[in-house]
Amino acid sequence: MGFLDFLKEKPRKGTKEFPPEVKMVIEELKKVIDPETELNIVEEGLVYGVTVEDKKAMVWLLLARTTPECHFCQAIAMNVQKRIIKDIIAVLRAKGFNSVKVYNEIGLLLEEWGAENEKNSTL
Repeated sequence: MGFLDFLKEKPRKGTKEFPPEVKMVIEELKKVIDPETELNIVEEGLVYGVTVEDKKAMVWLLLARTTPECHFCQAIAMNVQKRIIKDIIAVLRAKGFNSVKVYNEIGLLLEEWGAENEKNSTL
């Protein structure tokens, strides 16, 4: 079995499949490429969780901090993180979501976009 082959396996007996709307969001998130590794964020394991309610999507990311003592590395990591978040919002907006929230692994809101605040968006 290859490194990421477990992602391609069918659910084992006794496990739940994702609801169709969550599957659709996961497929859309595969379009988001980590500029550092050139892998999509789903296969890379950055997507920690997804919740969908009507046209609202919430995405949790697992963002590791590997070199906190290196200020240059921190700057690069922040730029990569911003790019990934921007791309998540863009693909989900294109799919018709009118609210997108992106959180880190401990539940801190990293970015929020909503159709009602589009004029204030930094995208």
